Amino acid sequence: MKKLYPFAEAALQGVVADGQLLAVGGFGLCGIPEALIDALVASGVKGLTVASNNAGVDGFGLGKLLETRQIKKMISSYVGENKEFERQYLAGELELEFTPQGTLAEKLRAGGAGIPAFFTKTGVGTIVAEGKELREFDGETYVMERSLVPDVSLVKAHRADKSGNLQFRLTARNFNPAAATAGKICIVEVEEIVEVGEIAPDDIHLPGIYVHRIVHNANPEKRIEKRTITEKK
Repeated sequence: MKKLYPFAEAALQGVVADGQLLAVGGFGLCGIPEALIDALVASGVKGLTVASNNAGVDGFGLGKLLETRQIKKMISSYVGENKEFERQYLAGELELEFTPQGTLAEKLRAGGAGIPAFFTKTGVGTIVAEGKELREFDGETYVMERSLVPDVSLVKAHRADKSGNLQFRLTARNFNPAAATAGKICIVEVEEIVEVGEIAPDDIHLPGIYVHRIVHNANPEKRIEKRTITEKK
């Protein structure tokens, strides 16, 4: 099966649609699929539910989709860097399923593993547990969390071969592998594409069986959320 697509818009064509659940890899702005997010904005699809650690920043990453009002609901762990996110949520224009970070990671991992639900102590006794099943194990109370199986996953990797075997770079690995395995369709943006066999087996972080489409973005911006430097005295 041909997995390589010439540009991001082509990789999304025929796959994304209104009202879908999407998982988007990345942690803050580290390891986000920049070109695929831009292509999603250009596609005009709306009414999206997006599962991602956060929602980017104003004017970059998922923040672009908030500005165009294409996202109706976020499933997120951290929302503190995006003023438009805050404004829409407080105005009742954006739904939010606030999810502890480890729980969100496990929701995606479990979805990819075919596990429909799991129990965790995280969130017990808080609003996170409201409306959810509680169960006692060995004298401790746990809350049941449903896994996530997105219609489409948008993922960033450093390198792919033409069969879709992926290699992630440093902390850009973050949520990307779990998002990739969870999605019914996985679209990956990479900085390098090589021939099959050029990535050593031990360097493959995710096998190509999970990857359906690949697009090359050789020069992503890789913006930093907050640049902090030491002042010289």
